[in-house]
Amino acid sequence: MRLIFTVLLLATISCAASRTSALKPVEIKVVIINMFEVGADSGDAPGEYQYWVEREHLDTVIPFPAGYHDLRLNEKNGILGVLTGVGTARTAATIMALGLDPRFDLTHAYFLVAGIGGIDPRMGSLGSAVWSDYIVDGDLAHEIDAREIPKDWSTGYVPLGKSTPYEQPRTARFGDDGNIYHLNTSLVDWAFALTKDTSLPDTPAIAARRRQYAEEAAHRPPFVLRGDNLSASTFWHGKLLSQWARDWVKYQTDGHGTYAICGMEDTGTMQSLTWLAHADRIDINRVLVLRTASNFDQQRPGITAAESLGETKVRQYSAYLPALDSAYRVGHLVVDNLVANWSQTRDHIPAGTGPVK
Repeated sequence: MRLIFTVLLLATISCAASRTSALKPVEIKVVIINMFEVGADSGDAPGEYQYWVEREHLDTVIPFPAGYHDLRLNEKNGILGVLTGVGTARTAATIMALGLDPRFDLTHAYFLVAGIGGIDPRMGSLGSAVWSDYIVDGDLAHEIDAREIPKDWSTGYVPLGKSTPYEQPRTARFGDDGNIYHLNTSLVDWAFALTKDTSLPDTPAIAARRRQYAEEAAHRPPFVLRGDNLSASTFWHGKLLSQWARDWVKYQTDGHGTYAICGMEDTGTMQSLTWLAHADRIDINRVLVLRTASNFDQQRPGITAAESLGETKVRQYSAYLPALDSAYRVGHLVVDNLVANWSQTRDHIPAGTGPVK
């Protein structure tokens, strides 16, 4: 009888161990965060997700009912792709759901946001790739219609908790939570050094378009640069709002940041990642944001902002396909280096210049 009991006990322990093993979270090395896709994940007209799915072999589809879209995984390399949906609300909800998903161990994971955006022609050209140190929110504010602003105001946007544009002192009772995110500069240094000489796709069409702008930086063939990111769910456009973006980023970062490119979701991503870090689910020092220029953020000489906005639609952007390609060409160098050197990068964040060796 004792022998039978022992056998049953051992079998029970074995079954429990098997269940525990089956439920062991998958260790993820890199999470690639994209925001939109046009159609299917592969094989048709691409959005931000498709090149990553196809070229990084994210072949395993994982149901993700708590998020915007099913996840995709490269099981061999530990690379996870997540599609968040457009706008800060969808993105924040999707990233929070991912961070709390018990199927994944994200405690050592690196996070790469790879998307397209509108670039300031003072900073760069179509198809260029921008690594950012600061992610600044452009939604949290008071606003007065431009037709009603006082004559001595440069904008109708007023910082939350303030009474006039760019009122000092900058910090208010709301603090900086949600307004500003400062990424790990040492990691951004490393990513930029690794990718700064990457050859980016150029075309006769985008070469002709950039010549229509007066700014010197706009005339350059696509290149990799450093510059800061203004994230706002409102798709704004035009020279006056571009100047607002420059001023807003300077103000919110106490003069340390320089606006270069805009996106729509990145403060949503950063908010969720920040709170997940507070819960010890992820390491906030392992986050990178890369945006590539699908269009300029303002009109070219000779047309109005409204006319330029009318030309600015998804898949009709001046450099839509080159920008998607640039995001992968630049971003995958970082992803592949992190994965190839996982014995070091798992526990030690890259810093300084050049690839991990």
